[in-house]
Amino acid sequence: MRRTPFLLRRLHALTGVVPLSLFFVEHVWTNAAALGGRAHFDAAVGEIQALPGLWALEIFGIFLPLAFHAVYGIFIARNAKTNVDKYPYGRNWAYYLQRASGIVILLFLLVHLWELRVQKAIGGLDDGDFYDLLASSFGRLTFGVPVRAIAYLVGLAATAFHFSNGLVGATQSFGLVVTRPAQRRVAWAAGALGTMLFFVGAATVLHLATGLFRV
Repeated sequence: MRRTPFLLRRLHALTGVVPLSLFFVEHVWTNAAALGGRAHFDAAVGEIQALPGLWALEIFGIFLPLAFHAVYGIFIARNAKTNVDKYPYGRNWAYYLQRASGIVILLFLLVHLWELRVQKAIGGLDDGDFYDLLASSFGRLTFGVPVRAIAYLVGLAATAFHFSNGLVGATQSFGLVVTRPAQRRVAWAAGALGTMLFFVGAATVLHLATGLFRV
C-alpha cells in the first residue's frame, strides 16, 4: 500500500510525457497548417481524421490518459504545500506554477472540447467547419477586445509552461538526469521547446483572428 502513491505519481508523470506531450506537439503542428490558409488546414485535419483506428487512439492514447492526469493532478494540487512566500526560489515557483497552470489547462480543454469535439459528436459540426469557426471565434470583438483569442493565448501559454516544466520534472523524477549541470541543460532545452511551441501556436491564433502571419 505504501508504494501506491509512489506508483500513481510515476504514472501521473508518465502520462504527462507520453502520450500527452506528444499530443500537444502534434496539435500545435497540425493547427499551424492554418498559417498556410484554409486549404492547408483542412488537408491537415483530413489526414488526422483518415488515420486507421483513430477512435481507439483518441480514447486510449489521449482521453483516458488525460482524464487520469487531470484527476490525479487535482488531487496533487489540493494536497500540495507551497512555500513560495517563505522560500521564493525558482524551483518552488516552478512547482507552484505547475499546479496553477494545470487548473488553467483543465478549464481551457473543457471549453475547447465542448466547442469542437462535442459539437462535432452531436452533429452540429463537420471537419470542414473548424477553420471558419475558429476564425470567427478568435476574430470576434467584445467591447473592442478579442476575448476568445486572448483566452486561447492564455491557455496556450499555460500548456506550454506545463509541458516544458513537466518534462524537466519527469527527467528528474525518473532519474534520467541527476547532476546539476545536466538538469540545467534539460531545463533550458525544455524551456526553448515550450517557448517555440507557444510562439507557433500564438501565430496560428493571431492568424485566424486577423489574417496576419500567413506563410
